[in-house]
Amino acid sequence: METSAWLKVISDVSLCSIAILLYLAEKFKTPDFWYPADLQQRARVNEYLSWQHTAIRLHGSKMFWFLIMIPKVLGVDVPQDKMDAALEDLNGSLKLIEEKFIQERPFIAGDNVSLADLVAIVEIMQPVASGLDVFEGRPKLSAWRDRVQEAIGKELFDDAHQIILGAQESLKEIDSSKMQLFKPKILKLYM
Repeated sequence: METSAWLKVISDVSLCSIAILLYLAEKFKTPDFWYPADLQQRARVNEYLSWQHTAIRLHGSKMFWFLIMIPKVLGVDVPQDKMDAALEDLNGSLKLIEEKFIQERPFIAGDNVSLADLVAIVEIMQPVASGLDVFEGRPKLSAWRDRVQEAIGKELFDDAHQIILGAQESLKEIDSSKMQLFKPKILKLYM
Protein backbone atom coordinates (compact mmCIF):
# COMPACT_ATOMS: atom_id res chain seq x y z
CA MET A 1 0.00 0.00 0.00
CA GLU A 2 1.37 3.42 -0.95
CA THR A 3 2.29 5.78 1.88
CA SER A 4 -0.37 8.34 0.92
CA ALA A 5 -3.06 5.64 0.78
CA TRP A 6 -1.90 4.29 4.14
CA LEU A 7 -2.16 7.76 5.67
CA LYS A 8 -5.65 8.17 4.26
CA VAL A 9 -6.70 4.87 5.86
CA ILE A 10 -5.27 6.06 9.18
CA SER A 11 -7.13 9.35 8.82
CA ASP A 12 -10.37 7.48 8.06
CA VAL A 13 -9.93 5.21 11.08
CA SER A 14 -9.48 8.39 13.16
CA LEU A 15 -6.88 6.65 15.27
CA CYS A 16 -9.62 5.21 17.43
CA SER A 17 -7.80 2.01 18.20
CA ILE A 18 -4.13 1.18 18.50
CA ALA A 19 -4.99 -2.46 17.79
CA ILE A 20 -6.60 -1.46 14.48
CA LEU A 21 -3.54 0.59 13.51
CA LEU A 22 -1.16 -2.27 14.26
CA TYR A 23 -3.40 -4.69 12.38
CA LEU A 24 -3.46 -2.42 9.33
CA ALA A 25 0.31 -1.92 9.44
CA GLU A 26 0.84 -5.69 9.41
CA LYS A 27 -1.94 -6.59 6.98
CA PHE A 28 -1.01 -4.06 4.31
CA LYS A 29 2.76 -4.41 4.68
CA THR A 30 3.20 -0.68 5.14
CA PRO A 31 6.61 0.90 4.73
CA ASP A 32 8.87 -0.20 7.55
CA PHE A 33 9.18 3.21 9.18
CA TRP A 34 5.51 3.22 10.27
CA TYR A 35 5.91 0.15 12.46
CA PRO A 36 9.60 -0.80 12.26
CA ALA A 37 10.82 -4.37 12.02
CA ASP A 38 13.93 -3.35 13.97
CA LEU A 39 13.18 -4.54 17.52
CA GLN A 40 14.60 -1.50 19.30
CA GLN A 41 12.68 0.93 17.13
CA ARG A 42 9.51 -1.15 17.38
CA ALA A 43 9.93 -1.25 21.16
CA ARG A 44 10.03 2.58 21.21
CA VAL A 45 6.82 2.70 19.14
CA ASN A 46 5.14 0.10 21.37
CA GLU A 47 6.32 1.87 24.51
CA TYR A 48 4.74 5.13 23.39
CA LEU A 49 1.53 3.47 22.20
CA SER A 50 1.20 1.65 25.53
CA TRP A 51 1.79 4.83 27.55
CA GLN A 52 -0.24 7.41 25.64
CA HIS A 53 -3.78 6.22 26.35
CA THR A 54 -3.43 6.78 30.11
CA ALA A 55 -1.45 10.00 29.81
CA ILE A 56 -1.56 12.43 26.88
CA ARG A 57 -4.86 11.08 25.51
CA LEU A 58 -6.48 11.38 28.93
CA HIS A 59 -4.98 14.77 29.74
CA GLY A 60 -5.42 16.29 26.28
CA SER A 61 -9.04 15.23 25.99
CA LYS A 62 -9.77 16.41 29.54
CA MET A 63 -8.59 19.90 28.60
CA PHE A 64 -10.82 19.76 25.52
CA TRP A 65 -13.80 18.89 27.74
CA PHE A 66 -12.87 21.52 30.34
CA LEU A 67 -12.32 24.33 27.85
CA ILE A 68 -14.97 23.53 25.24
CA MET A 69 -17.57 20.89 25.95
CA ILE A 70 -18.46 21.42 29.62
CA PRO A 71 -18.67 25.21 29.64
CA LYS A 72 -19.95 25.83 26.12
CA VAL A 73 -22.23 22.84 25.56
CA LEU A 74 -23.32 21.93 29.09
CA GLY A 75 -23.23 25.50 30.38
CA VAL A 76 -21.22 24.65 33.50
CA ASP A 77 -18.15 26.53 34.65
CA VAL A 78 -15.19 24.31 35.45
CA PRO A 79 -13.80 25.15 38.91
CA GLN A 80 -10.38 26.80 38.73
CA ASP A 81 -8.76 24.13 40.92
CA LYS A 82 -9.94 21.40 38.52
CA MET A 83 -8.70 23.41 35.54
CA ASP A 84 -5.32 24.01 37.19
CA ALA A 85 -4.91 20.32 38.07
CA ALA A 86 -5.84 19.26 34.54
CA LEU A 87 -3.38 21.73 33.04
CA GLU A 88 -0.66 20.49 35.37
CA ASP A 89 -1.34 16.89 34.25
CA LEU A 90 -1.25 17.92 30.59
CA ASN A 91 2.02 19.80 31.07
CA GLY A 92 3.49 16.73 32.78
CA SER A 93 2.53 14.54 29.83
CA LEU A 94 3.92 17.03 27.32
CA LYS A 95 7.17 17.20 29.28
CA LEU A 96 7.42 13.39 29.19
CA ILE A 97 6.86 13.40 25.43
CA GLU A 98 9.69 15.86 25.00
CA GLU A 99 12.15 14.40 27.50
CA LYS A 100 11.46 10.66 27.32
CA PHE A 101 9.97 9.96 23.93
CA ILE A 102 11.45 12.57 21.58
CA GLN A 103 14.67 13.31 23.49
CA GLU A 104 17.20 14.48 20.88
CA ARG A 105 15.78 12.36 18.05
CA PRO A 106 13.82 13.76 15.12
CA PHE A 107 10.91 11.37 15.82
CA ILE A 108 9.78 9.11 18.64
CA ALA A 109 11.27 5.92 17.17
CA GLY A 110 14.37 7.54 15.70
CA ASP A 111 15.12 9.11 12.35
CA ASN A 112 11.75 8.37 10.70
CA VAL A 113 8.15 9.19 11.44
CA SER A 114 6.19 6.25 12.86
CA LEU A 115 2.74 5.32 14.13
CA ALA A 116 3.82 6.66 17.52
CA ASP A 117 4.31 10.14 16.06
CA LEU A 118 0.93 10.06 14.32
CA VAL A 119 -0.90 9.00 17.46
CA ALA A 120 0.99 11.57 19.52
CA ILE A 121 0.23 14.50 17.25
CA VAL A 122 -3.48 13.65 17.11
CA GLU A 123 -3.72 13.60 20.90
CA ILE A 124 -1.73 16.82 21.27
CA MET A 125 -4.01 18.62 18.83
CA GLN A 126 -7.05 18.20 21.11
CA PRO A 127 -6.02 20.89 23.58
CA VAL A 128 -4.83 23.01 20.65
CA ALA A 129 -8.35 22.78 19.22
CA SER A 130 -9.73 24.16 22.47
CA GLY A 131 -7.54 27.25 22.16
CA LEU A 132 -4.64 26.11 24.33
CA ASP A 133 -1.32 26.59 22.52
CA VAL A 134 0.66 23.67 23.94
CA PHE A 135 3.55 24.40 21.57
CA GLU A 136 4.21 27.88 22.98
CA GLY A 137 7.43 27.87 24.98
CA ARG A 138 8.22 24.32 23.87
CA PRO A 139 10.71 24.61 20.99
CA LYS A 140 11.50 20.88 21.00
CA LEU A 141 7.82 19.93 20.76
CA SER A 142 7.21 22.60 18.10
CA ALA A 143 10.14 21.40 15.99
CA TRP A 144 8.91 17.80 16.31
CA ARG A 145 5.39 18.85 15.20
CA ASP A 146 6.90 20.60 12.18
CA ARG A 147 8.89 17.47 11.28
CA VAL A 148 5.77 15.29 11.57
CA GLN A 149 3.86 17.73 9.38
CA GLU A 150 6.67 17.75 6.82
CA ALA A 151 6.94 13.94 6.86
CA ILE A 152 3.28 13.38 6.04
CA GLY A 153 2.72 16.56 4.06
CA LYS A 154 1.01 19.76 5.12
CA GLU A 155 -2.19 19.04 3.19
CA LEU A 156 -2.73 15.65 4.80
CA PHE A 157 -1.69 16.98 8.22
CA ASP A 158 -4.25 19.79 7.95
CA ASP A 159 -6.92 17.44 6.59
CA ALA A 160 -6.41 14.96 9.45
CA HIS A 161 -6.92 17.72 12.03
CA GLN A 162 -9.66 19.66 10.26
CA ILE A 163 -12.53 18.26 12.32
CA ILE A 164 -10.92 18.70 15.73
CA LEU A 165 -9.56 22.15 14.89
CA GLY A 166 -13.04 23.17 13.72
CA ALA A 167 -14.67 21.94 16.91
CA GLN A 168 -15.35 25.38 18.34
CA GLU A 169 -17.13 26.40 15.14
CA SER A 170 -19.06 23.11 15.09
CA LEU A 171 -20.43 23.84 18.56
CA LYS A 172 -22.84 26.26 16.96
CA GLU A 173 -24.59 23.29 15.35
CA ILE A 174 -24.90 21.23 18.55
CA ASP A 175 -28.30 21.14 20.20
CA SER A 176 -27.12 21.45 23.79
CA SER A 177 -30.55 20.38 25.08
CA LYS A 178 -29.81 16.87 23.79
CA MET A 179 -26.56 16.82 25.76
CA GLN A 180 -28.41 17.53 29.00
CA LEU A 181 -29.34 13.85 29.21
CA PHE A 182 -25.62 13.05 29.58
CA LYS A 183 -24.81 16.02 31.80
CA PRO A 184 -24.91 14.19 35.16
CA LYS A 185 -22.64 11.40 33.90
CA ILE A 186 -20.21 13.79 32.23
CA LEU A 187 -20.00 16.01 35.30
CA LYS A 188 -19.52 12.98 37.56
CA LEU A 189 -16.71 11.76 35.33
CA TYR A 190 -14.87 15.07 35.05
CA MET A 191 -15.82 17.11 38.07
